[in-house]
Formats: sequence, structure tokens, C-alpha cells
Amino acid sequence: MNNQLSREDIRRYNNLLWKWILGIVSFCAVLLLGTGLGLFGKLPSFRDLENPKSNLASEVISSDEVVLGTYYIQNRSNARYDEISPNVINALIATEDIRFYNHSGIDFKRTFTILFYNLVGKKQGASTITQQLALNLFSQEGRAYNPFKRFIQKLQELIIAVKLERNYTKEEIITMYLNTVDFGSYSTFGIKSAARTYFNINPDKLSPEQAAVLVGMLKGPSYYSPIRNPERSKARRNTVLSNMEKAGYLSQAEVELLQRKPLSLVFRPADHTEGSATYFRSVLKKDIKTIFQENNIHKPDGTPYDLDRDGLKIYTSIDSRLQRYAEDAQAEHLKALQAQFNAQWGVRDPFKGFEMLLDQGIKRSERYRQGIAEGKSEQKIRADFNRRVKMSIFTWKGNIDTVMTPLDSLKYYKLMLRSSLMAMEPQTGYVRAWVGGTNYEYFKYDQVKIGTRQVGSTAKPFTYLAALQKGFSPCFQVANEPVTIDDWTPKSESTITGYLTLKRALAKSQNYITAYLMREVGPTAVVTLIKKLGITSEVPAYPSICLGTFDASLYDMVGAYAAFVNHGIWTEPIYLLRIEDKNGHVLYEQKPKIVQALDEQYAYTMVNMLKDVVQEGTAARLRFKYNLNYPMGGKTGTTQNNSDGWFVGITPQLVTGVWMGCEDRAIHFSATVQGQGANSALPVFALFMKRVYADPTLKYSKGDFDPPKNGIDITTDCSNYHQTASP
Repeated sequence: MNNQLSREDIRRYNNLLWKWILGIVSFCAVLLLGTGLGLFGKLPSFRDLENPKSNLASEVISSDEVVLGTYYIQNRSNARYDEISPNVINALIATEDIRFYNHSGIDFKRTFTILFYNLVGKKQGASTITQQLALNLFSQEGRAYNPFKRFIQKLQELIIAVKLERNYTKEEIITMYLNTVDFGSYSTFGIKSAARTYFNINPDKLSPEQAAVLVGMLKGPSYYSPIRNPERSKARRNTVLSNMEKAGYLSQAEVELLQRKPLSLVFRPADHTEGSATYFRSVLKKDIKTIFQENNIHKPDGTPYDLDRDGLKIYTSIDSRLQRYAEDAQAEHLKALQAQFNAQWGVRDPFKGFEMLLDQGIKRSERYRQGIAEGKSEQKIRADFNRRVKMSIFTWKGNIDTVMTPLDSLKYYKLMLRSSLMAMEPQTGYVRAWVGGTNYEYFKYDQVKIGTRQVGSTAKPFTYLAALQKGFSPCFQVANEPVTIDDWTPKSESTITGYLTLKRALAKSQNYITAYLMREVGPTAVVTLIKKLGITSEVPAYPSICLGTFDASLYDMVGAYAAFVNHGIWTEPIYLLRIEDKNGHVLYEQKPKIVQALDEQYAYTMVNMLKDVVQEGTAARLRFKYNLNYPMGGKTGTTQNNSDGWFVGITPQLVTGVWMGCEDRAIHFSATVQGQGANSALPVFALFMKRVYADPTLKYSKGDFDPPKNGIDITTDCSNYHQTASP
């Protein structure tokens, strides 16, 4: 039997083969043309390529150029090419695209090589860095898993990759790629965010082994996560280091040394409830939204800016060093103070007689609101509050996982002391530190600007100032005895009998003499002065305001005291300096408000009187306990039943206020010796200032306060002054 093919058969088979080849080529050409025309989905225009859309985190930047935190949907921050370590570039090229600099978006040689490997069962990827960038930038749904959809997507990537290569340099392409890749945990996108999250450094400081860890994650962010799978991550890192050796970026000796190193992570995931200045960032975000609305600030296309997506740069006056010192000082003191507070209760029930506080707490809780939304009855919700559940609670020794009833957790947090601190420079108005509470994750209410509390004796300087303006001398002597104004007679503790100068009466925080001055000047004069000094909360014209029975924010109180130091000039406390878009264009710049609230003679006299509070008055422990013997002044404050403890301290270049108390005023220290501002709030100021003065990079003056340029006409040395009030 003749099995040989005739010439006609061969010709027929050849024609059939060529028809198949031409058909496949034509089909692919039609698909490619259709893809290019957008039949399978719109392709990005040249304008889209010039302005790729991505969710960029907006950065909150301190005055010393530290990123305090970010607002984001995706934790993504862009880096320039010169801000990326060459180690990252080398590791990426060696591992993902060794011929990156030699192709124009599509590496045909590699494509056919990879195709052969896949045919023999050795599955490998063929996408170049440019193709991967095309997928990252312009595919809304990510990599498709349907074979046909993935094929179309691949064609789209090829077309976009070629366009990218035509419009951008290789450096721009690799930078865009590194700014868009996903690094897994905590919604971390881009090399800048990854460097900060996993190693707490900027991307230009990444070493070869650190760069290898991050580049290694690109193959599978979760699978090769150094947090979840450290051994797997280390093995992958070592593979990347080997690739760098093969590519000539590292020597064999260097690789062998680096492969033996541990991962050495400094893991600091970005979290809205963690990091530095959390309360500040929360208030700032709300302020910026209001500023954009009130000033009609929007994007060129008319749409509003989105802080979580538009990559804004928000420059603030906060100093990261002072912020850290403030947070550390608060934590150090509160650990000890909370122990004192807990010990005072013994076996007593602190809520006996105050059950309504628990009822209010239940109804304000998220658990209660959720129960109502789910249609649960009041009885069922109350029962849920008495059922033990797993939860994490805040302690000063760290968060603890435990099992307790929601009602018990409510009681626990009601007994937790809260504290806030704000420090500002009186001459500029710049707020340098802002601690709105003890832990933002658990207590989100800001107690610097949003919350107001009774100010106690920190209000006394306002009445003394009104007296100075009426002609009273700080050396004027008054009998320290009960005073009645319109049926109001203040109480007094630690009363010093006899005649006292106004200067000493303020230093010792004597209520009777303060009330005497209120009777002499009248409530209206005091309220007028308080408002000039920037207190925005309601202050009724009642005689009792001389003892601080009105509520005010720490923000306003620190601003008021700053005017004493700044020669009577009240400068609105400023914390937002300017906002820039992602391209560096200024969208908003803060302009300070300045008011000459006091004559500088009176302002300097008040500074002199506040210095006596530290020298011999209620704040003397700053000297004998904390050894702060530099020129400074201040005023302690304690409200009724020790519900609030205050201290506002002044130095020539920094004014700092501290508040201490519980969420509810009914929960407080039972003994004044513990609950007074000198014991509860003042130590935070002391610990903060010791850290500030110990840091030579801050360069805050330890000298004295500047007197008025034209000298002082008011007598502050009382040794030769003998005028006394008539009995």
C-alpha cells in the first residue's frame, strides 16, 4: 500500500495550514484592532496616561518635616525617582524584568521563551514592568481569571504598555510602577508607604536586603508577607538577592552575607487610630473639610477634594519632637495617677448614687444604638449588657484581651482618667503639641479644642487683670476674709489669715481676695477681658466666674495665657499652615488673627505675678520636686469636688496647658491632695518641659521673659509698697 502523499495532497495540506495561520493572525489582528478601538472596554486616552488616577493618601506633615499620619482609603504615597533607593530599582529589574531598559514595553524575546516554558509545564509570567504598570493603573477590577477576559486584558496591557513607553522615560515608568504596587497588609500601596510600614524609613534609605524583602512581596503580597509568613518571606528575599547577583548588581560575597541576615523589621502599620497626634489629625480633618466648603476650594474639574484619595500635602505647625515628648509625659504620669485613683475606692462602689451615669453610658454606646437599629427590645438590649463576651480593653500596661460584660467594661472606662495637653509658641501662635486624650482607639473625644470643662482657678488671672486695668497694684494688700456679692459667698480652703498682697493671693490661689476684686471691678469687665483674650465658649456675667465656674476649652485657655507672654497681643492658636495638592500647588494658606488684647504693661505684670505662683505658690513643686529652676510661671486650677485638674504653664517661648479629669464630673478624686491641679495636671507639664529643655535641637530659651520695650511703670517689687485696702 502506497502511504506516500501526492504532491496534490501536500499542496492541499500546506494551503490548509497557511489558511489556519492566516486565520489565527487575522483573528488576533481583528481582536487587537477591536481592543484598540475600545470594543472590549474603553482604553485610557493620552490625557489619562498623563494623569493616571489612583487613590493617594493625604499626608499630615509636621513643621520638622515628619509625616505625622495620613488620611487614606488606600495607604498610598508617591515617591519621586530620586527618593527611591537604587537597591529597590536593581532588585525589581533583576527579578521582574531583566531586559527592562532594552525593550519598548513588550519583550518579544522573553514572551516566546516564556511561552515555551509554559508549554513544557514550567509556568512563568511574561509581563514586563511596563505591562504590569498598565494593569495596575488602568484595570479597575484587577487581574481577570476568566481565560477569554484575561486574553482581552492582555491585549489591552500590550497597547497601553506601548503608549506608556512612548510618553514616559524608563525612570518615570519604573517610578510609577513602584508607586502603584500593592504591598499587602494594612492597605499599603507604593514603595514609600511600604518602606515606612515595614522598616519605618524613607524609600531612599532601603538597604539591598530590605529592598529584596519588598520586591519579593510583589509575587504574592500575602503569601510572602514578612509579618504573616516570615520564613517564606526570608526565602523569597534570598531568591531576589540571588537574582541581583546574577544581574551583576551584587557580588557573591555580598549576597552570602546578606542572605544570613534576619529580616529585621520595624513594623509600624499606618492606622487612623494609631501613630502620632491622632486626636489632632481627627480635628484637623474636620477643619479642612469645613475650609474647603467655606472657601469653595475644589479640583479643576469642579469636583470636591477628597482627603482620602487626592494625595494632598497638609503642612502643620506641630513639631514631631514636642508631640512625642507630650505624649510620653502624659503616659508616664497617668500610669501612676490612675493607680492612685483606683486605690481610693477600695471596696466601695463608685457608682452608688450615680446609677444614672451608667444608664446614660448605655444609651450613648454603639452597642445600644446597634441594638435599636436591629429592632431589639429595651429589655433584650439591657440583657445583652450583662452577658459576658470577649473583648479587648485599654490598660496602661497595654491592651488586654479578656472576657467581661459590656456593663462592666462601661464601668471600667468611666473610672479611667482622661487628660489633654496643648503647647504653643506665644509669639507666632504656632501649636507645637496637641494631645487630645489618652488613647484615640478607645476614647475618640478630643479634649483640646472640641471638649470644654470648668476651668477653676486658672480663670483667676482674668479678674486680677481687670483689677490691674482699674488701677490696682499687684502689691496692694487686702484682708483675706469672706466676701459676699449679691448673696454669693465663695468657699475657701487653705485660707491664709491676715492681709495679703494681690500678688501673693494669686500665688496661693486665695478665693476670698479674688472675690473681693470681682466685687470691685464687676463681672462685665471680667467677661469683656475674657472675650478679648479669645475664650469662645459662653461666659455669663456672674460673680462666680472669678473662681472659674464657666466652661472653656484647653485650646482657648492656652491661647489666652499666651497673650500675657506676647506683650498683650493675642494671636489665634494656629496649627494648619497650608494645604497643597499632589502637584505642589497651594490650595489654602492660613492667615493668623492678631488682636492687641492688653496693654503690655499689664501683660508683663501678670507674667511677673504668675512667676510667683511657681516661686512660692501652688506650683512651687515645679522647683523643689522637678528641679525646673528656669524662669517660668503658671496657674493651677481645681474645680468643685476635684472634678477637673488644670495647669497652664508659661515660659518665654512656650505656653502649655494640661487638663485632667474623668469623662463624667461626678467621678473624681475624693481627696483634694490628690485631685488638685498641682498633683493631677502639673506633673504632666513638668515631665514635658524637662524633655523639651533636655533636647538641644529644640533651642527653647531658658532665659527670662522680655520686659516691655519702654520699661515697666507698675511696681512689682512689694518690699517698699504699703498701700492697704480699708477694712
